Amino acid sequence: MILDNITEEINKANNIVILTHETPDGDAIGSSLALYGALKATGKKADVIIPEYPQVFSFLPWYEEIKKESKEEKYDLAISLDCSDIKRLNGFAEYFENAKTKIVIDHHGSNTMFGDYNYVNPNSPATCEILISVFEYMGIEVNKGIGTCLATGIITDTGGFRHSTVKPETFEFTAELLNKGVNISSIYRRVLQIISMKQFEIRRIALNRMEFLEDGKIAFTYITKQEQEEMNLQTGDHEGIVEFGRDVEGVEVSIFLRELPEGGYKASFRSNEYVNVSDVCLMFGGGGHPKAAGCTILLPLEQAKEKLISQTKMYLK
Repeated sequence: MILDNITEEINKANNIVILTHETPDGDAIGSSLALYGALKATGKKADVIIPEYPQVFSFLPWYEEIKKESKEEKYDLAISLDCSDIKRLNGFAEYFENAKTKIVIDHHGSNTMFGDYNYVNPNSPATCEILISVFEYMGIEVNKGIGTCLATGIITDTGGFRHSTVKPETFEFTAELLNKGVNISSIYRRVLQIISMKQFEIRRIALNRMEFLEDGKIAFTYITKQEQEEMNLQTGDHEGIVEFGRDVEGVEVSIFLRELPEGGYKASFRSNEYVNVSDVCLMFGGGGHPKAAGCTILLPLEQAKEKLISQTKMYLK
C-alpha cells in the first residue's frame, strides 16, 4: 500500500524538504505547515521552502519558520504538497529532483505523478483533508497547531464549504478539528473575509473594468503590472478577484488576468455548473480543478483575452 511506502520513507529519512506550488494558497501553505508540524512532533528534521507567500497566513503556527531557500545540497526525502506538476514547484524543482526519494501528496486530477510515490486523491476537496488520513495512518496525533493549519487549507480550498467538492467527511474532519480546539470561525474570517485597504482598492479597479461576454456567460477582468507596482501589491493581494465574476447571476465562467513582472499574464479561471476550466487551462499549459484552474499566457492583453475567451466559448452550452 502506498501509505506504507510513504511511512517507511519518512521514518528512514534524516532530512526532509517540503515543497508546494507557486503563488501558494491556503491549502498549499496549510498543508506544508501541517506536515512540518507533524514531522517536528516525531523528531524529524525538515525544511519548508516557499520563496513567496501571503501575509494573510501569518497567524499559522510555524509560519515564521518557512524558508525562502536552503543551503542543503541534497535531501534524503522531498515531499511535494498540493502541486500537480513539477514545473509549478516554486521554481525550486531542483530540491525535489535532487532528493534521494520523492513523494507527491495532492488532490489535483491533472497531477502528472512526478514522484517515486504518488498519493493523489482527486475526490478530496483539499490536500489538507488528505493529510488528515495520512497522519491517522501514521499514528501522528493532530493537535491544535496542526489542526489549525489543516482547517485553513480545507476552508480556503472549499471556499468556506461552498464548493461542490465538499463531502460529508469534510464536515466530519472539521468537527474533529473543532474538538481539538481549532477556532474555525476565526480562521474563516481571517482567510476569507478580512482584506487590507490596498486589496479593497485593487478589487475596486478590477470590478470597475469587468466585462460580461457571450450573453453574460463569461465575466472577464484584469489588473496591470503598473497598477500592482503603484499599489505595492504583495503575494496573494489579488486573491479573490476572480470569485466576484463567478458570483454574478448567469455567469458560468469567470476569468481574471494579472500582468506578470516579466511580461504576459497569469490567468485564473472559475466556473459554476458545467464548464471544466481545467480542460481550458490545459490548452495553455496550465491546469487545476474542474471549477478552479489557472495558466500563464505570454501574449499582450488583447491577444491573451481573445485566445482565452475563444477557447472558453467552446465549452459553453
